[in-house]
Amino acid sequence: MRRQLGADEWIAGARALHGGITAEMRRLTICTRDGGTRDLVLRTYVDAECAEDRLDREARALTDLTGTGVPAPRLVAVDPTAAHGEYPSLLMTHLEGRTVLDEVGVEARVPLLARQLVAIHALRPAARPREYVTRTTADTVVVPRCADAAVWVAAVDVIRRPPPLSAGSFLHRDFQPGNVLFDVPPTWPADARITGVVDWAAASWGPADLDVAHCSTNLALLHGPAWGPRFAEAYEEAGGVLAAAASERLSWQVRDALACSEEVRQVSQPWREAGRPDLTTPVVEGRLDTYLSALMHAPGHGHLTSDVG
Repeated sequence: MRRQLGADEWIAGARALHGGITAEMRRLTICTRDGGTRDLVLRTYVDAECAEDRLDREARALTDLTGTGVPAPRLVAVDPTAAHGEYPSLLMTHLEGRTVLDEVGVEARVPLLARQLVAIHALRPAARPREYVTRTTADTVVVPRCADAAVWVAAVDVIRRPPPLSAGSFLHRDFQPGNVLFDVPPTWPADARITGVVDWAAASWGPADLDVAHCSTNLALLHGPAWGPRFAEAYEEAGGVLAAAASERLSWQVRDALACSEEVRQVSQPWREAGRPDLTTPVVEGRLDTYLSALMHAPGHGHLTSDVG
């Protein structure tokens, strides 16, 4: 921090930001002798094996996003190997706005999320980021106790096959309501607007369906299973292009839903801390099971056959 501050600047305060799972986030207030202030955000990886990779990716993504119109933080400095501090860290500008996970106004926010994601996928940086990675396998899926076993068996069979081949796009790779900042007028939630998209540590190159599937799963868990398919519809209504074949779309949707099964406790706790005490682990698991069942039973998919159900 000392390397980034002017001679007449000092840190006047620090406040922890909630919601981060893999890193600690702090909002730092910087003051100057003439009475001016500015805010910066410090992301610190205290215990993460992939800290260097994630910080390198985020630094590159924030650089690529400068001047694009996508409301992302501006990179100030990065120390991916902890050469200048105790832990690997990244310093960036602070964006106004807040994450909104409330039920009120979700109908207005979903189209905004879809249009923002279309704009992200339209970006073509001078140098492509690294190819996407999916780590979920048939062996890592965690089946909820309340689950329809036949549905989950059929879903796991879907991801045993190689991922579909498709054209690539610039991906956020964790685009979901928890990483989008909004300005919401208190008296009129329908007039909400997006002020920022944060957490670019997994930025990649790959099929647009990956980002759409991830946001769909998160919306289904936050607001109910019907919001998953609705987001995919909103994305196409905004001009986004998804895989032409229903089986290919299903592959990405199911893969993301199953990936979420491994992180239910990790994601539900920050949601409760952010003002959604109703999202207990059993509730989220139940919604995930219902959403996955809806995907597998959707007309035209035909993945639930008589031998599994």
